[in-house]
Amino acid sequence: MLTAVRRYIRSLRLDAYVVGGAVRDELLGIEHHDEDFLVPGVDQAGLKAALEPHGRVEDMEVHGQLVGVRFYPRDREIRPLVPAGIEMTPPRAERSVGPGHRDFEIVADGSVSIEADMGRRDFTVNAIARRLETGELVDPFDGVADLERRELRTVSPASFREDPLRILRGLRLVSQLGFTLPAETVEQMRADAHGLRHVSGERIGGGVAADGLGELSKLLLGIRPLDALRIARDTGALVEVVPEFGAVIGYDLGSPRQPVPLDEHLFGVAQAAADGAAPLPVRLAALFHDLGKPEADAGDGDHAQLGAQITGRVMRRLRYPNTLRQEVVRLVAGHAFWLDGPIDGLFARRFLASNGLHLARELLLHKRFDLAMKQVEPWELEHLVLLEGAVDEQREAAYALADLAVDGRDLLAIGFREGPALGAELARLLDVVIDDPSANDRDRLLELAREALA
Repeated sequence: MLTAVRRYIRSLRLDAYVVGGAVRDELLGIEHHDEDFLVPGVDQAGLKAALEPHGRVEDMEVHGQLVGVRFYPRDREIRPLVPAGIEMTPPRAERSVGPGHRDFEIVADGSVSIEADMGRRDFTVNAIARRLETGELVDPFDGVADLERRELRTVSPASFREDPLRILRGLRLVSQLGFTLPAETVEQMRADAHGLRHVSGERIGGGVAADGLGELSKLLLGIRPLDALRIARDTGALVEVVPEFGAVIGYDLGSPRQPVPLDEHLFGVAQAAADGAAPLPVRLAALFHDLGKPEADAGDGDHAQLGAQITGRVMRRLRYPNTLRQEVVRLVAGHAFWLDGPIDGLFARRFLASNGLHLARELLLHKRFDLAMKQVEPWELEHLVLLEGAVDEQREAAYALADLAVDGRDLLAIGFREGPALGAELARLLDVVIDDPSANDRDRLLELAREALA
């Protein structure tokens, strides 16, 4: 399949090959957007010189080592298709010089063969190249056959040892694309899982672009996170990445309401969130929301609040963006709300007042996925449906200070002074309005405030 970008690169008279995930996805019949190219016969300087007449060229570095270029074509038709540029590299060889993801050196050498370059890659299904000039495939490790079987095999038995992050990348492909892992791949993961403790947090969680899209997030955003999480648990990869799961694995809640071990419950909720196409904050909360239960059961703490504290520590360590971390922490802290009692407009307004509309909707999503993994009475699911409808109906009601018909300036004008008493009175008036929306009238609220002032 000769895409517009491939046609353009071919027109530059470079003997280029499209490589990696783009070839894999093409062969699987999956739409792809990013295409990376390998250009044999040139080194870093030669590749830059060949591309500079056609656009802007920037060196790409990984941990201070030049690994290729990012090319921004001048061509007006191609430029909008590649706003982030086109990644192009000479053939490379990589050599590990230590235990961590950063502990390797890269050698860009135009004399390195395509087959040798493919040999430094992670999985056979990613070690396939397509030559643009002829369309032929270069498949030195039988990746096409593994694609047909939907199996994930490493290019080398040392693959995970050379780069432990590849373990999570493999698990992510299990979740995203439905790959299975043959026994030897699982054993390699188990043998080298300890290497994950040396991988930087952003590559696991927060993402190198600080977008929250490290390998763990991509795994959760796949279609089969349950399968991937079970393998992560069974190989030891999960506790290397999130040691807090050590107390959760196999933990028996001793409750008919939650009959499966706690880790299986969390994995199941994460799968339900994936099945429900939930946004990333809800999926992260699905995985983390009950991490506080073992500690709460051992003492007298609240499991949701303890879980929120643990979640905050985990996400900070994995360098998730602050906004995303704070949202997930709030979801975990608020996930254990009860659905007993009358579910009506007042209940919904109070729920909105506590959480705001965005978080309220995400909490309801999470609750649906959580209850799906429990043995619950029919009324609980019925009340959840009622609350979902009531929140939607009350979304335009007054439930925040900004919704009040009066503000601080109005109260100052009738005699209140700046300080805690002013804030307390506004909060009291909001409570009045939440209980009785018809009370949200400026004259009436000022009258109530004057009575309080007197």
